[in-house]
Amino acid sequence: MNVLILAAGYATRLRPLTNDHAKELLPVGGRPIIDWILDRVDELDEVEAVHVVTNAFKAPMFERWSTGRDIQVHNDGTTSNDDRLGAIGDMRFVVEGAGLDDDLLVIAGDNLFEFSLRGYVDFWRTKGLGSALAVRDVGSRELAMRYGVVELNENDRVVDLVEKPADPKSTLAATATYIFHRAHVPLIAQYLDAGNVPDQPGLFAGWLQEREPVYAYRFDEAWFDIGDLGQLLEADNRLRRREGLPERDEYIVDPA
Repeated sequence: MNVLILAAGYATRLRPLTNDHAKELLPVGGRPIIDWILDRVDELDEVEAVHVVTNAFKAPMFERWSTGRDIQVHNDGTTSNDDRLGAIGDMRFVVEGAGLDDDLLVIAGDNLFEFSLRGYVDFWRTKGLGSALAVRDVGSRELAMRYGVVELNENDRVVDLVEKPADPKSTLAATATYIFHRAHVPLIAQYLDAGNVPDQPGLFAGWLQEREPVYAYRFDEAWFDIGDLGQLLEADNRLRRREGLPERDEYIVDPA
């Protein structure tokens, strides 16, 4: 299995913080966001390689961060929102550029979660030739409108996935943590070649579930999709409490 962490977005909602810092390297609980993700990845002994895809602006930051780590950083060459490849485009960029032909675990680099990747992968392996996504019940349809909302059958197979629906059919939200079976990875190119939207990996998962089996792994542990400053501060303080650090009223780029 290969791991791909998506870190090529421009995080415009977090400006001016992200004018000088990569969102995924911002500290929460005293450590970069991406380090917490890698803690979860370390639960998996079948990982062949960890790949991080980023853009030309953030690439030097990730190169410095990755020094001494067994991580491959890929610069997609984009410089702004105007020429970005999109998350699905970046998936194709790495899959084809690095010649990946194995199962693929894809995680958004701003997606903080506390569920076990070991449990998630074990669940997925029981499903045979299928892909999977991790879902959490967010408790209200109003909140579900912010996310990709899934409907499942009695076997936890995804039968519908709609990104940011105006009228959600359920409160089960897809988190940006996907496992694509090696047989499904080549379909990323097919999806893009058909002219589909290259951003939001949930769109590819929704397209895929109409053609191949995709299953949902349910979890109840904490999850933060860090999209704005309020969510960043909330995640920071939650992890600061856990690490015995004092909480803060305002987010600052300071690991202490």
